[in-house]
Amino acid sequence: MTVTELVSYEDALASYDPVMGLEVHVELGTRTKMFCGCSTALGAEPNTQTCPVCLGMPGSLPVVNATAVESAVRIGLALNCEIAEWCRFARKNYFYPDMPKNFQISQYDEPIAFDGYLDVQLEDGEVFRVGIERAHMEEDTGKSTHIGGATGRIHGASHSLLDYNRAGIPLIEIVTKPITGAGERAPEVARAYVAELRELIRALGVSEARMEMGQLRCDVNLSLRPNGTETFGTRSETKNVNSLRSVERATRFEIQRHAALLDAGEKVVQETRHFHEDDGTTTSGRVKEEAEDYRYFPEPDLVPVAPAREWVEKLRAELPELPRVRRNRLREEWGISEHEMQSVLNAGAIEPIVATIDAGAPADQARKWWMGELARRANEQGTELSALPIAPAQVARVCALVAEGSLNDKLARQTIEGVLAGEGDPDEVVEKRGLKVVSDTGALGKAVDEAIAANPEVAEKIRGGKVAAAGALVGAVMKATRGQADAARARELILEKLGVQG
Repeated sequence: MTVTELVSYEDALASYDPVMGLEVHVELGTRTKMFCGCSTALGAEPNTQTCPVCLGMPGSLPVVNATAVESAVRIGLALNCEIAEWCRFARKNYFYPDMPKNFQISQYDEPIAFDGYLDVQLEDGEVFRVGIERAHMEEDTGKSTHIGGATGRIHGASHSLLDYNRAGIPLIEIVTKPITGAGERAPEVARAYVAELRELIRALGVSEARMEMGQLRCDVNLSLRPNGTETFGTRSETKNVNSLRSVERATRFEIQRHAALLDAGEKVVQETRHFHEDDGTTTSGRVKEEAEDYRYFPEPDLVPVAPAREWVEKLRAELPELPRVRRNRLREEWGISEHEMQSVLNAGAIEPIVATIDAGAPADQARKWWMGELARRANEQGTELSALPIAPAQVARVCALVAEGSLNDKLARQTIEGVLAGEGDPDEVVEKRGLKVVSDTGALGKAVDEAIAANPEVAEKIRGGKVAAAGALVGAVMKATRGQADAARARELILEKLGVQG
């Protein structure tokens, strides 16, 4: 029997308790691969960044990338993990075309980091602790491109193309302990965990962790158990989910799908599943293998890794301020609420705002422009704030021009528009477009005289004591000067010429 109708989310949670396990693969930003000297640079022609080692040629021998080991230790420390005094690699055996050796060098029962946790903050400020089972080192596989067929997957394809440039790139796989107690907030917890982990990885400087480029990928394991019971249900594993929103949607969909199966008296199949961005559903991939199916055994060509305790403690002492601690510090310095800080985080605006403040802008002005005009333009273009062609120093200069009275908000928006269009730095755009505020008494006085002459009834009201009516004349001045008048100075001149005290 195949369940085609999902149980509503509310009904699913009324009967079942979700249990999650999240496996996140992080592609490290090393210059060379995990076990050879091949480049990891993106964009090269297919199969040009390969050698006998990463192609698995007979007689080739791997050598461990020391920087990758250091990155693994740094990640483990930041996740509050124990760092193994001695660990080793294993061979994970399976046949798949994108793994030319027919095995993957990974770590099995002896990971480099284990038994940690990561505290994540939900949107309402609640902090949820996610236990970390392990973080281990391994190598990535190659890339398969399936040609023909309707789905882009191997089923229905006429042939496949293989690119081994990615084979052997260093990965860290971070595996959580079973996540229980999240209840109806399970999808939110999953998203918040991956978001916090991404920020932590970036703060450590070990990877750019760009999900859209596959540098950080999440496998969502989910099972349901009847409320009030302790035994875990059968899990599904939704593979390679590549955005925060998709992590949340995949978790929610699987809760509803499992509940529908269980309510119908069906069994949940332990399998891998594919997530579909277009409609937020998952479909079956393959029946999930158990560890014994991979015939793990110790890698005979690599010596064990034994991080010296002095070195580990040195790395611990050098850890940067971790993201949640830093956010709380910045929130207090900026004088904003947790909800406002969450909005800044969601927009990817923390780093641009910090850099703009460092370039001399007041915190409130830096936030105003990045979270307002620039966030709007990024949304319109479907891109990240950091990808906009404007530097924090340029935004800081716009803030300075506004502060000194050379620009008002309308002219500042036009200046930003010019910078984004590639017309130069803010000062160049202001000069080329003639955007400076009109504040000299001569030019502004003429515009005020014309506004008064064109609106005699309004002028009489002002002379009669209705000072608020001056706003209409200020509007006329602004229109006449194409928004370039200094509004405050224009109001002063209007009242002065009409003999009224402001």
